[in-house]
Amino acid sequence: MPVTRTSATARAVTAGVVMLAWVALLWLLEGIDTATGHSLDTYGVSPREPAELADIVPSAFLHSGWEHVASNSVPLLVLGFIAALGGTGRFAAVVLTVIVTSGLGVWLTAPAHTVTLGASGVVFGLFGYLLVRGFVDRRPVDVVVGVVIAAVYGSLLWGVLPTDSGISWQGHLFGLVGGVVAAFVFRRPREPQGYVTV
Repeated sequence: MPVTRTSATARAVTAGVVMLAWVALLWLLEGIDTATGHSLDTYGVSPREPAELADIVPSAFLHSGWEHVASNSVPLLVLGFIAALGGTGRFAAVVLTVIVTSGLGVWLTAPAHTVTLGASGVVFGLFGYLLVRGFVDRRPVDVVVGVVIAAVYGSLLWGVLPTDSGISWQGHLFGLVGGVVAAFVFRRPREPQGYVTV
């Protein structure tokens, strides 16, 4: 079914509202965290402690400081908006998959006695998702989007390498993996082909 201009506009508005609200929530939470002496940082993920599995989801909405949340806000807003244009239901499923995959990866592989939090795993997940979505769905327009995103944000891939002890490359790597997996799991259904009778 072709997408009408009205429905495309509605999706764009919805995607914009969702992402602006999400980013605003991140800044609000950081404000609360700062005002309470960083009490929310305790909801970050500490590796291989069973009780910490419950913190996988909340940790993706928390940050270690204003610079941290600022560095994630723009790419999250841009990549999230583009991904959400495909529908908020599919977008929510992709984001949840990325958060869980990234969080579990951190929980399993991060160094002991560390705490990991932040939305960068989601950023890397959305990057991976958008990078391969067009090829998986066989939609030329999404392939072009993926190529453009690779050109603009391709330097993100350096973030999956263990180059800085203060950055969770594990969260980045497993977030990227989660995004690629989500592109396959939540692929767009193929339109039925017409039959030709002879």
